[in-house]
Amino acid sequence: MGTRDRMLDAAAHVMRTRGMARATTKEIAKESGFSEAALYKHFRDKTDLFLAVLQERAPGNLRALLTGLTDRAGKGELRAVLEEVATEALDFYTETFPMAASVFSEQTLFTAHRDALQERGLGPHAVRESLAAYLRAEQQAGALDPEADPDSTAALLLGACFQSAFLTHFTDTPNPTPPDLVRTLLQPLVPTE
Repeated sequence: MGTRDRMLDAAAHVMRTRGMARATTKEIAKESGFSEAALYKHFRDKTDLFLAVLQERAPGNLRALLTGLTDRAGKGELRAVLEEVATEALDFYTETFPMAASVFSEQTLFTAHRDALQERGLGPHAVRESLAAYLRAEQQAGALDPEADPDSTAALLLGACFQSAFLTHFTDTPNPTPPDLVRTLLQPLVPTE
């Protein structure tokens, strides 16, 4: 395993156990067995580390799935695609929620993190925008009611996934499954024959 990989594994471990707000680059460097200076040769700052953890150490393929999503529009698989998105989003949010939630505990950290994401053209809004673009393409193909709002539909599905992921950390009550979420969401939005 290379230096960068060891650093990322250490960062993922520290951020999962302490949250991003309480994780320090010094602690991450120590956990990885390298100096802080070595850490900064591979990562610009803690936000850079956090983004790398999200992209390279978070479960599933949410980012890859979203990248090619609009290419799948108009092929008659709206429900299956949304179930796939919901499954990946649930896995991603369940795993990353404890790390990311701590960012909101410190206003200075939150502002710096948000600004760094905006500077990189990234952020949680990108998931909703990608899904909304796919839904817009499906709407143009006739698979989604012309009156449906793709942005709101994307927000509703991802919001339900996020809330379900949040609850998994608080309760043993089973959450709705991705097929249940998608069926309930689409029922009033898919044109009837």
